[in-house]
Amino acid sequence: MLLNMQQNVEFLNNPARFSDVYRFRVTFECIAPLQEDLEWKLIYVSCPGQEELDQELDDCLVGPVPVGVNSFEFEGTPPDPSKIPTEDVLGVAALILTGSYKEQEFVRVGYYQNTEYDNEEMKENPPSNILFDRLVRDISTKPRVTRFQIKWDTSVQVSAGAATSAAVPSADDLDDGMDQDDPQENGQKPQ
Repeated sequence: MLLNMQQNVEFLNNPARFSDVYRFRVTFECIAPLQEDLEWKLIYVSCPGQEELDQELDDCLVGPVPVGVNSFEFEGTPPDPSKIPTEDVLGVAALILTGSYKEQEFVRVGYYQNTEYDNEEMKENPPSNILFDRLVRDISTKPRVTRFQIKWDTSVQVSAGAATSAAVPSADDLDDGMDQDDPQENGQKPQ
């Protein structure tokens, strides 16, 4: 039973300098009371396939979460340049926002981030040593959203006068306007 669904992530400072904090607003709908807080994490992936190089930029707990549409602003530190292989600094990286409930990930929102120099001359002839103070990042506006079935709270209180047989919609029943990647539809197991 799905009690919470991702609706929108809006970056508040995009594009930005590479060394700027990530600032964004997350809006989601809670369709039944939750007993515990939601946990959100922001992860920077510079080198796919080498998970040990992933950097958790920040995390936060959000709660208590009332029924209805909720929104919060999240700020994440920029990645530590010393932890990024030199050959992976420029070009495309991934930025991943995860949402979890009771240590179970229910949504993963992935973005591509392009990092390049702030002027044409340096883009065409990059310096031999990376000048991080001259780098800018641009995050794609079209995320890849993956939802996971989890065990939500089992004791859902129903409002007075509400029909007890009313179905709680699944993520597939709600149109949020975001691209979705359903691992089960693609014959893959959720990660």
